[in-house]
Amino acid sequence: MNPSLLRLLQLSDPALPVGGFSHSAGLETYVQSGMVNDAATASAFITGMLSQNIHYTDAALLSMAYDKITDNQYTGIQQLDDLCTAVKLPKEMRQASQKLGIRLIKIFQPLCNDEWLNRYATAIRSKQLHGHYCLAFGIIAHALQIEKTDALTGFYYNAAAGFVTNCVKLIPLSQQVGQQLLFSLQPLIAALVQKNQHPDIEMTGLCCTGFDLRSMQHEQLYSRLYMS
Repeated sequence: MNPSLLRLLQLSDPALPVGGFSHSAGLETYVQSGMVNDAATASAFITGMLSQNIHYTDAALLSMAYDKITDNQYTGIQQLDDLCTAVKLPKEMRQASQKLGIRLIKIFQPLCNDEWLNRYATAIRSKQLHGHYCLAFGIIAHALQIEKTDALTGFYYNAAAGFVTNCVKLIPLSQQVGQQLLFSLQPLIAALVQKNQHPDIEMTGLCCTGFDLRSMQHEQLYSRLYMS
């Protein structure tokens, strides 16, 4: 048995108590406006989020963070932390990234007792760094000796599963349709993981402006169930 598989399953578990269930990444705005209203539009939203947003932001930053730790370049982590803060334009998305990252570190720091994770956590507590979920995920995956390809796969799956769950609740969709949708995303996730093996830092932040606008509009919704 490969112990890293069990570690990956725990790290990427959508039920991990970091508060991910309370964030929709702007989906709630799309649903209230009627742009996402059935399985087809839900699939389009999730596909766009994975391939046009996460691919060029969080997943790319995770991959780069993993490489910086592998190459023993802690200053690179500091630069990526600043970059991650800069590319997350909506305030609630920045806050969500930080909250999830800090909670993820609180769970795994006592379990890993890893030098790099300890340094990152210390810098966050001293307000030197912001702390972001994707960077924490990459650092923890490295500490748990999870291969980068597997870490990226788990990261994408976690994001996809979260989006599907939110679509099931908000549209709403049946649980069966939700599982069919999640299953259909597997080829896309596999392709994106391969593309994120060697990300171009100059492309970081390249995403669809519409996602940022809907996330900003979420802050002003009259009523809402999600924090972002």
